[in-house]
Amino acid sequence: MADALLTRALEARFCARVRRVDALSGGDINDAYRVELEGQGEVFVKANARAPAALFPAEARGLDWLGEAPTLRVPRVLGVSAPDEPIRYLVLEYLTPGRPRADFDERLGQGLAALHALGAARFGLDHDNYIGSLPQSNAASPTWVEFYRDRRLLPQLERASASGRASYALRRGFERLFEKLPELVGPAERPARLHGDLWGGNLHVDTSGAPCLIDPAAYAGHREMDLAMMRLFGGFSERVFAAYDEAWPLAAGARERVSLYQLYPLMVHVNLFGGSYVASVERALQKYVGG
Repeated sequence: MADALLTRALEARFCARVRRVDALSGGDINDAYRVELEGQGEVFVKANARAPAALFPAEARGLDWLGEAPTLRVPRVLGVSAPDEPIRYLVLEYLTPGRPRADFDERLGQGLAALHALGAARFGLDHDNYIGSLPQSNAASPTWVEFYRDRRLLPQLERASASGRASYALRRGFERLFEKLPELVGPAERPARLHGDLWGGNLHVDTSGAPCLIDPAAYAGHREMDLAMMRLFGGFSERVFAAYDEAWPLAAGARERVSLYQLYPLMVHVNLFGGSYVASVERALQKYVGG
């Protein structure tokens, strides 16, 4: 049924017959397809009949925002569903996968530094969006410590507490962390333009062998957020981080802040999956507030 709804929606939007729809693997939340439109070639489509109406428009705006930087390629947005359509979808240019070039890691590290350096006027973004299936507030805050506490950590802690997933040790650890947070976040930096969900599955290689960024949860924040996320689940070589630091050296103490900035994606995983992620958060908190 979803395929039929999607086909009708795409044909109406692009005024072209859908010649072929191939399901793609890898999507945990949404369905993914490679679609061939008659006379217009192949496009990539994410679809979900039950997605919030704001999810795909927010992702489209984030891709456009990241795409303003001529540094790392992001897929062009070709179309997004209207609020009154029976199926939610996002249509992007299809990036045919390729093999990484010899200088892939250097280009990724340098390109990410350039993307971050493009910056933004304030911490946050002019619209809210999602990380995975969870809502993400991007309301502006005057300082990074306020943004990280009030827009990132507190909402996830409140969600975990409401669902019964937050242990006493986790809740108490965050109380103590918030007291110390101003001295932990590092030297003040201007807001960086962040991908926001930069794990290995959201890095793509195009046919030229160049790195591409997909599936963002974009906002303006501290640049160490993206770098900490990249270290959380692996998939990025040390050469990537070295190339980044060569292009834009990190402030003193950055390595000691990695676990601090991994708390947000770990709490997202607590709320999405529970289980062992609670213990991972507790261990990260112990590094900053003790047992």
